[in-house]
Amino acid sequence: MDDKKLTDAELLLLGLVAEMPRHGYELEQVIEQRGMREWTSIGFSSIYFVLGKLEKAGLVAAKKPQGAKARKVFSATGQGYGVLASQSLAALAQLKPNHSAVLLGIAHWPFLERKKAVAALRLRGEAVAKELVRLENIQFEQQPLPDFVEALFDYSLSQLRAEADWIRRTADYMEIKPE
Repeated sequence: MDDKKLTDAELLLLGLVAEMPRHGYELEQVIEQRGMREWTSIGFSSIYFVLGKLEKAGLVAAKKPQGAKARKVFSATGQGYGVLASQSLAALAQLKPNHSAVLLGIAHWPFLERKKAVAALRLRGEAVAKELVRLENIQFEQQPLPDFVEALFDYSLSQLRAEADWIRRTADYMEIKPE
């Protein structure tokens, strides 16, 4: 699997089990605690499916501890650490386009009633503002954070602040611009 690019979900889970051996429920907790749901799409129900794919590819190994209620614990293999490093470096270096649905709305602006379109943009702005507060609160409640986790929050918050600014400027402009 070294030459095959991992999906975002695969790379995320590989990295989390490389930090320390974990079972699926622990992975779900870490994803929630670190606010990873904000920037990656992996549902709780797909965690074990993705781990199974990583195990089949030889990137993680599963071990079931003794006990009736014991859960399988996954850890990265030597090959997994290598793939994690190479694909994480590629993720840092490469620009991957992010396709936002707001761009579809803007592209179809000529077909919209201007007042309704501006109102919709302002609603989006309110949602972005609420999300900013929510993420800032999560970040604050978890202090002190390791530098890399702080960087994750900073990136997401910076993106939201930029979007909030864009929405405000665009809605203001579209509201006063003659049709």
